[in-house]
Amino acid sequence: MSFPKTGSKVQIQSYKHNGSLHRIWEETIVLKGTSNIVIGGNDRILVKEADGRHWRTREPAICYFDAKHWFNTIGMIRSDGIYYYCNLGSPFSYDEEALKYIDYDLDIKVFPDMTYTLLDEDEYALHRKQMNYPKAIDDILQYSVKELISWINQRKGPFDPQFVEMWYERFLQYR
Repeated sequence: MSFPKTGSKVQIQSYKHNGSLHRIWEETIVLKGTSNIVIGGNDRILVKEADGRHWRTREPAICYFDAKHWFNTIGMIRSDGIYYYCNLGSPFSYDEEALKYIDYDLDIKVFPDMTYTLLDEDEYALHRKQMNYPKAIDDILQYSVKELISWINQRKGPFDPQFVEMWYERFLQYR
């Protein structure tokens, strides 16, 4: 698998299970790029929705994508602490166009005190039926929710207290 080079700018594209484009984040700076992990940083970037709407992110963020795990994280740096938005989705792939993954609707929002909320279970149930998610995908996603919660509770990977701060310092060097 090819991977983006450190210091390069990449577009991030999420798709739905049926192959339709879901969302595009216009520009993220690659802080670390390997075949297994991509860590990126961005600040107030343009996000385009499949329905044509667009908006800008409100704060700096550090993104973590993994080629082996069925989730990715966005650590958003706000004045009252770091919030995480975690997408349950396929491991990432990368081509010269963008970093890509399939978004499977379920999300976990993590607050600065590391409490969390599972979101969009109703959307997941609806899309699971509409797009006919295979049982194997459902099983992987249910396992991945548990794995992600375990990472949150253990402060593992992107949830390590120093992770976002360290990578944000590196992001500032590229701005």
